[in-house]
Formats: sequence, C-alpha cells, structure tokens
Amino acid sequence: MTDEVLKIEKLKKVIGNRTIVSDISIELKSGEIFGFLGPNGAGKSTTIKMIVGLSKITEGNIYVGGCSVKEDFKGAMRNIGCIVENPDMYNYMSGLDNLKIFARIYKCVDEARIHEVVKIVDLERAIKDKVKTYSLGMKQRLGIAQALLHSPKLLILDEPTNGLDPAGIKQMRELLRTLSSETGLTVFVSSHILGEMQQMCDRVGIIHKGKIITIKSVAELLNMTQKDEKTVLILKSDSNEKAFSILTSANINSSILGDGVHIETTKERVPEIVKILTSAGIAILGMDKQETNSLEDVFMKLTGEGK
Repeated sequence: MTDEVLKIEKLKKVIGNRTIVSDISIELKSGEIFGFLGPNGAGKSTTIKMIVGLSKITEGNIYVGGCSVKEDFKGAMRNIGCIVENPDMYNYMSGLDNLKIFARIYKCVDEARIHEVVKIVDLERAIKDKVKTYSLGMKQRLGIAQALLHSPKLLILDEPTNGLDPAGIKQMRELLRTLSSETGLTVFVSSHILGEMQQMCDRVGIIHKGKIITIKSVAELLNMTQKDEKTVLILKSDSNEKAFSILTSANINSSILGDGVHIETTKERVPEIVKILTSAGIAILGMDKQETNSLEDVFMKLTGEGK
C-alpha cells in the first residue's frame, strides 16, 4: 500500500489557445509539508483549482488518497481540506456555531470531533466568541479547524500567512508543523513569503511560466548555488582597524561594520586570510560565517525574477 497522498501526473490546463500550466507532476507523501512557489501568473492558483475541482483538467490526472479527481471526484474530495485565500465565516456567529454549520455537510463529524479540532488549532478560549471579534490569525486558525473537520489526508492552503503579523505567522508555522508530525497530515501550501517557506517546508516545488522548474528539499535548494556564492565572514580581533588595513592591502574586500570586520571572499581563501592576519600579529577573537544563500536567492536565480 502506497503512502502517496497526492499524485499529480502530467497535468495540463489550456484556456482558449493559451496554455496555463503544462506537464506538471508532483508526488507528496504522508506527513510532508510541501511549498508551492512561483511568481504571480506562474500557474499556482490554476493548479490548486484543478486539485480541488474548481477548474477542469485539460490533460493528465490528479489522485488524492488514491482516488482520481477525474474518475472518482467525491472520493478524492473526501480526502481534501482546503482554504483558498481567506476563510469565509459568518462574522455575527460564534466560532463554534460556524463549525457546527460546516459539520452538517459531513456524516462522519460529531460534536466530539468539533471540540477536537478546536483544541488542535488552540481556539478553546475564544471558540464561543463571535467571529467578528477574532484577529486575522484567529480567523485563519478557525478556517483550518473547519478544513480539518472531516479528517482529510491533505490540507491545501493558498497564502495562509498573508496579512498576518510575525506572531501570527509563527503560530501558523508551528500549527502546521504539529499537524504534519503528530497526525501525519500532508500540507500543500502556496505562498510568496519565501523566508517563511524556508522555515516551514520539507520540500519545495518552484513553478515558472506554467512549468515546474525543480522540486527539491529546502536543504538541497540552498546547496544548489552554494559554490557560486561569496562567503561573508564577520571577524572580531584585538584591532579591527589594523586587520581591515592589512586585508585591504592584500586586495581582500572588507569593511568595518559595528564591532567587526566584514570580509567578502571565497571559501577557498579563508585559510589564507587567517594566515595573513596571524602573521601580522593580529589576535583573532572570533570569526563567524554570515549566511548569504537563502531560498529567496535560489528562487530569484531559477526564475530570473531578479533580473
């Protein structure tokens, strides 16, 4: 028995004479958080709409929990919980009453399950308050509770941290991490906040002009261009001014910032730099590497968006 929760095979969408997405193939396992990244107009939303049945598939197929979206639509949708953009709720009703209304859609959801999802998203204190009193972060968590009511295998979120403050983003990240690790829920999340995706996701797929450029783990993506990246060292010594002068004389790009010397070089020249400074009598008190490669850097290079 396979543990594939989502399988997309050679997906294609054509509207009129325009191809929106072409030859997209993705496989997600149980408990994985997958980030779907791409610039505006790349085909992210179109792909999501085909997964959840809001847009017809032109070619290819999508399987959710082993059920084909084209051939067993109801079976596939039973395995999906989804929030596209902002969750819609009745603001004049309590969070609990909203969940009870949604629960009526499913035969398998009882009151115990409602209280279970409320606890999962940490809304126990506010669940009887009217939704109009909720912060944006609380509304997002209520939306996730609604999407989890029927115990889906796959949770699809489109820009879940949009508009959230840093605390709300952190809570969302921790919630999704907990859901994936403790319940085996697979999360497919589309976002443009690359720094957040770097912290949240196990793997990332980058889509550009309707086609998948690459699908790799975050660690693999960050290592892809590591050889091309400059190494930035932050040096602390007993005389930063003297160290700066020596490095400049050796044609090594450096500058004094704060209480340290920032050195831009290559990884291969680091031993040479240490030797130059120690030979000149400079006592090195500390040397840290500043991370210069991020998911945003890789994204810009792969898509050409930084040009």
